[in-house]
Parts: sequence; C-alpha cells; structure tokens
Amino acid sequence: MAKDYSKLGKEELLKIIEKLESRKKYGLIWDEEKTKEKFEKESENALPVLKEVKSKEIKTDPTKPVNILIEGDNYHALSVLNYTHQGKIDVIYIDPPYNTGNKDFKYNDNYVDKEDAYRHSKWLSFMSKRLRLAKSLLQEDGVIFISIGEDEVAQLRLLCNEIFGEKNYITTFIWEKTQHFGRQKVNFYSNADYILCYAKRLTNAGLKELLVESIKEEHEDAPLYNASNPVNTLTFPAKKVIFNIPDGSYTRTTDNKYKLLQRVVVKKGKNKNDLVLKFKSRWSQRKVNEELEKGTTFWVKSENFAIRAIYGNGKTSNESPKQILFTNANNEFTAKSRFGQKVGVNEEASNELFNMIGEQNIFEYPKPRTLIEYLIALFFDHQEGIYKKNITVLDFFAGSGTTGHALLNLNKTDQGQRTFILCTNNEENICTDICYPRIEKAIKGYKTPKGEKIEGLGGNLKYFKTAFVKNTISRDDLKIRITRECIEMLCLREGIFEEKKNKVDYRIFEQNGRVMAVYYALEREGLAELKKDLDKMSGDKILYCFTLDPLGLDKEDFADWNNVRLEPIPQKILDIYEQIYEY
Repeated sequence: MAKDYSKLGKEELLKIIEKLESRKKYGLIWDEEKTKEKFEKESENALPVLKEVKSKEIKTDPTKPVNILIEGDNYHALSVLNYTHQGKIDVIYIDPPYNTGNKDFKYNDNYVDKEDAYRHSKWLSFMSKRLRLAKSLLQEDGVIFISIGEDEVAQLRLLCNEIFGEKNYITTFIWEKTQHFGRQKVNFYSNADYILCYAKRLTNAGLKELLVESIKEEHEDAPLYNASNPVNTLTFPAKKVIFNIPDGSYTRTTDNKYKLLQRVVVKKGKNKNDLVLKFKSRWSQRKVNEELEKGTTFWVKSENFAIRAIYGNGKTSNESPKQILFTNANNEFTAKSRFGQKVGVNEEASNELFNMIGEQNIFEYPKPRTLIEYLIALFFDHQEGIYKKNITVLDFFAGSGTTGHALLNLNKTDQGQRTFILCTNNEENICTDICYPRIEKAIKGYKTPKGEKIEGLGGNLKYFKTAFVKNTISRDDLKIRITRECIEMLCLREGIFEEKKNKVDYRIFEQNGRVMAVYYALEREGLAELKKDLDKMSGDKILYCFTLDPLGLDKEDFADWNNVRLEPIPQKILDIYEQIYEY
C-alpha cells in the first residue's frame, strides 16, 4: 500500500526529498553508523604528529635516499602524510586484511567473524576512509595496487570505482599464489589472489601507458598472420626475405592458410625474385613498403611460409604485463620481471622471512618479495618512454616489510633511487620485532639459520611513531603547541633530516645541498640571528615560520632574506586536519 504523504508538513517532506536525492544511483551503500572506528573517538580531541625514534635510525650511505618507517595506526599516518606528501607518491601497494572471517581482520580491537551481520560494512568503512586519504597522496600519473582475496574483491572493485573512478581502472591481476595442492576447500581449491590496479588519472589528452613489462628491441617472432584480418595479397621484394629452408624453387606451401601466387626461387637463404603471398595479414602492402624503408626484413622459417617481420635497428615495442601472473616454473608463460626474475609464491615468501627473522608461521599467507618487485618495476614514464627509477612508493599495510625489502633490491638491481614509506601498527610487536628487523637486515646483510651469509643491499632508514597534540578551546594555543610538535613532519615533507643547529627559537637542518629552517617562536627577536646563520649557508633554502595569522606571513618582514623560500606554519597543517577530522 502506497504511503500517504498528503498529511506531512513542509519540513518532513523536504527531508524525504533530500534523502531520496542523496541516494546513489549505483554503487555501494553500507551502514556507517554501526561502523565507527575506535580511532575516530580518540581523534576527536587530538591531532596526529610524528616523533622520531633516533635509536632505530639506519645510515649506511649518505648518497642513498632516506626511507621511512612509521609505527602507528595507518589512518593517523595517512593523515600526517596528507600534509607532508600530498600529490608526491608515485606508487602505492597495499595488502589489506582479506576479511575472510578467520581472525584476519580486527576492528575496534575485536576480530570480525563470519557471523557478524556488519562484517562487510565494517570492512568497507575501514577501507573507504583509508583509500580516500591515499588517493590524495598519488601524483597525477600515480598508480595503486591492492592485493585482495575472493571474499571482498567484488566489494573492493565497486569501492575503488567510486573513489578512483571507473575510467581509471587498469585491470585486476590474478596471481597464482601456490603450487602445492591438496584438500583445502569444498568444491574448489583456492590457488589465486587478486591485485586491483587503478591510476590516479589514466586519461589526459589520450590514454597513458603507465605499466610496461618489458621493452623489446626487435621482433624476431612477429608473425604477420592474423585470423581476424581480411585476406591480403602482399609482395615482398627480392632479397628482402630470409629463408630457413633449402635453396630451390617453390610453387606451393604446406599450410593452406598461405598461398603462393607465383613461383619463388630461394638462393643462398634469400628470395631471388619477388615473393607474392596471399593470406590473412595484419599488415597492408603500404605498411610492408613503409617497414622496408625503415630497414625491416622478413623471415620464413619453414615450408608453410608463415612469414614474420624482423625490424630494423632501433625498432622497439612496449610489452604490456599479462593479466594472469603464472608462477609455475614449467609454464612457458610464467611471469617474470624485466630483469628476468620469476614471480614467486606464498611458500617462497615464508621461507625468505624465516631466513631473515628466524621465525616461522608469522603470517599465514605472506606476499613474496618478487611479486612486489615485478609490480613496481612495471611503472613507466609514458612521456619520456623510459622506466621510472627515482620514485616514492607507499605501503600503509606494511606488515613484515616486504615492500621495503623489494624496493631495496630493485635499487641494487638497476641503481635506482626509489624510496619507500612503510606504515604499520605494532600489534603483537609486528613493527618492532618483524618489520623493522627485516628492513635492517636487508640493508646491512644477515646470516640465515643455516649460516649462509647474505650481502646487505645498502640504504638508509628513519623510524617514526605517531603521537598526538591535544585539542583545546583556544585556537591560538593549539597553533603554538602543534608548531612545536611538527618539526619531524616538516623534515619528512622536505626530505631534510640532518640537524645543524638547535636554538631556543629555531632549528636548522641540511641534506644534500638543501637547507631547512624552522622558526617556532611567537616573538621575532631571534629572526635576526637566524638570518645570519642562513646567510652563511649555501644551497636551496626554505624557512618554515610560525604565525598566528591564518592569512600567512607578512612578506615585507623578509624583504632582505635572499634566496629563502617562505612557508607559514601551522595553518596549512590545521586546514588539512580540519578536512579529515572536522574538528
């Protein structure tokens, strides 16, 4: 029976109309009121900052980039990064909880089981908050990879379509995660995981080529036949075709897909006269002529006359990654990185972790380092036509630190300057006892339980923990306190960490020819001394200067500060936190 709206008042009708207009036409809807997270309550009166744990710093080579490990709730870490790294991250890889209902997803300190009526709602709420913050960190040409199992892959696809946009969906990779088969589930055996891949902006005046598996210099195995093309008659001039068949005269082929329209004479492995073939070709005669002018020749390997192209010098082709990542070494299509490294399986990941940490069964299904290396090595500069080796990679479900280990190994392989930012909580000491020790051993080297010595990959690491600045009624008081507590955030934002001077009113840092000063006093008496110190230093300089004025600094106060870039604090930090926390 239809509801009678005639007796409702104006305000009630307006509320109903607003509710109807706010409904999604298509997509995910879940009960957010039932899925409030514990950190949301904790953050009502506190804002996150970072504090460095100096005792965990690792320095092996000042010429190498500084990598970051953040211990704390990843939502708080992402909030901080939205100030320090907004629009600066090239690649994100995450391996979030799969929400299988088997104690793999903890929500508000409790595991979510299969009988929980809000199981999927809790997971979607959990992921939505974090993915929305992560999106703003990506560069315009950035990409995100998300590993997931079958329980949430459908929901995750819809969620990512909503957050990143369906037009920015690249693909869902299917990774063959094991080669050990046995009784596992009723009706099927789970031997694959999924990796969703989205771009920040896939199209911009044309489709961007962001992922390339390899660049081939020439195509010795590039057949011209294509069953879906129309039949063409093509003429290949004398001496432009190489034959792997005996010299002689040929009038027919051994494959009815190809037809010789005139006798061809093969002498000394080449055609003495024109070769005229009729077959379903992906090329026209015009294309054949164009390629001949570029130095392309052609190849016939057998008497079936299946002709192939051999491109001239300088001809390259970008090979896209295959959607299915096979891992069986006996499979000719097994996935390999552009460095020839085969993509591994869960068991290999477990073995490597055991060799480094000396503990087994730390994770039920860890990801192999080679899988992460394969994905990150795909990242391609579509404008320059080269692979990107100087990039920043974020993993905010860092777990055992596989992503960090993968980047260190990639840098060793191709002398890249990639940096990583890892974020993980410390539940069951996963950060302090597993992730950090693994990265430390990857950098410095280690011995396996069997005594095998593994050489270190080199690199540097800074270790931070999330902390909080309590909110107060006084807005000015909050500004003063967050300014004094945001120093590490500013160092992270600029990538400048080495402290050179620590005074009552200011601090100065320097790194690889760049200088950063932070002035955090309300009074301006110390500015003159700071200017003298900066005048003595060379290189690119930036000054973060405290001000209570939300409009920023008065530039006239710094008119004679030569070659110093100004940045007011803390208003920009508070603006970002206001968007996130609505405090």
